[in-house]
Amino acid sequence: MRAAGGSDVLELQDVPEPRPGDGELLVAVEAAGVNFRDIYEREGSYGTALPAVAGVEGAGTVVEAGSGASGFAAGDRVAWKNAAGSYAERMVLPIAEAVHVPDGVETEVAAAAVLQGLTAHYLASTTYPVAPGDVVVVHAAAGGVGLLLTQVVKLRGGVVVATASTEEKRALATEAGADHAVPYEGFAEFARELTGGEGVAAVYDGVGQATFDDSLTAVRRRGTMVLYGAASGRVEPFDPMRLEHEGSLFLTRPTLRHHAVGSELPERARELFEWIADGRVRVTIGGRYPLEQARQAQEDLAARKTTGKLLLLP
Repeated sequence: MRAAGGSDVLELQDVPEPRPGDGELLVAVEAAGVNFRDIYEREGSYGTALPAVAGVEGAGTVVEAGSGASGFAAGDRVAWKNAAGSYAERMVLPIAEAVHVPDGVETEVAAAAVLQGLTAHYLASTTYPVAPGDVVVVHAAAGGVGLLLTQVVKLRGGVVVATASTEEKRALATEAGADHAVPYEGFAEFARELTGGEGVAAVYDGVGQATFDDSLTAVRRRGTMVLYGAASGRVEPFDPMRLEHEGSLFLTRPTLRHHAVGSELPERARELFEWIADGRVRVTIGGRYPLEQARQAQEDLAARKTTGKLLLLP
C-alpha cells in the first residue's frame, strides 16, 4: 500500500527479499489471514506508516533464524497473529510473535485459527470465563471468531445463543455446536424468554453499533457485556448510568494484545492447537485466494459475503 484508501490501493509488487535481524525469523509464508483489521489499516484508521505491506496474521516455515532467535530453527513451522507484512511470499517475523505449529495441525489451518482462535480463547476463558450451564450470546456466529468462539463456549459447558443474518449462516452456527441460532432481529427478546426473563450471563459482541443496545438489554443482572469488535461501526458514546439501570452490568472492551503477553501467548496457542489436533475444535476456511486477489478477498469480507476464515495463498 502506497496510500490509504479503497481496495484499489492494494498492489502486487516485487521487492527485495528481507533479511532477519537480531531476534527475528525469515519465514516463507504459506497462508496469510484476511481480517477486518487489514481493511481498517488500509483505510487509514490505524495510522500505519506508508508505504507498507498489508496483513498481520499467517503461518509458514522458517527459512532462516537471525541471531538471538533462540527456540526456532530453519524448517520449523510457525504461526503469528500480529506481525506486519503478512501479505507476502516471505517476511521477517519477530520471535516474540511466533508460536510453534505442532504436528497434527496443517499450516493453512494454523493460519486460519491463530488470531481468531486466540481471540475466542481469551474471550471465553478470561474476559468472561464461561461456567457450565451459562447461557451466552455469540454475535456473528458464522464468522471466523464466531464459529470458534461457539465451540470454545461449548467446550466449557456453556449454552450458546448464536446470531447470524441468514438461514445458511445460522445453519453453520448450529453445525459448530450452537444450541440456538436466531436472526439479529429480536435476539434480545429470545434470550430473555429462554432464560425465564433473567437474561444471559454474557454477550460476546464483535458487531458493535448495530447490536450494542439490544445486547445490553439481553444481559442478566450483574452480567457481562463484552464488546470486542465493531464490524458494523463504532458504538456511540452513552451514559454509563445505563449500566446501572440495566442491572449493574459489567462492560468491557478487550483486545487480544492485552491477553497474549509473555507466557500467555504460547500457553493459549498450545491449548488452542491441542483442541484443533484432537478434533474438539474445527476450523472453517471460508475461502482461499491467490495473493494477487487480495483486493477481492478484502471486498468479499467487507461485504459480509463470507463465512469462516479467508486466506491468501502466496
